[in-house]
Amino acid sequence: MNRRMAMALLALAGLFVSLYLYLYKIGKIGVIACGTGGCETVQLSAQSRFLGIEVALIGVLGYLLLLGLALLSLQPRFAGRSWPLLGLVAAGGGAVLFTGYLKYLELFVIHAICRWCVVSAVLIALLFVLAAVEWSKVSIRENEGVAE
Repeated sequence: MNRRMAMALLALAGLFVSLYLYLYKIGKIGVIACGTGGCETVQLSAQSRFLGIEVALIGVLGYLLLLGLALLSLQPRFAGRSWPLLGLVAAGGGAVLFTGYLKYLELFVIHAICRWCVVSAVLIALLFVLAAVEWSKVSIRENEGVAE
């Protein structure tokens, strides 16, 4: 249960980070706290949109999905079930891959690093690892229960 709570907290933290970046991107926050200028460079680059959608908005929606799945996995009736965790692993894995693509763009195309984006990358990586560990433990228990 502790890993599941940690996943929910990581998703909530990621939601706050991506919401902060999105509010900056749409002009609701005047200055972004970054310190290096890299955040502004990344947020205002052409690569800050993916298929016509703001990357920060994709982050908001992705973290909302992850938070919902994490909260669902905390419900007692789903405590021994693997499918909410499988959803977290699948969505988290997709998010890790997308984040890797975005880090590539920052390093080799934009030539700037957004500290907030790095924080988000760490959060999503931790969430994915926790989800994978928890899913494997629950899956093993489910399979042992079927075999008995």
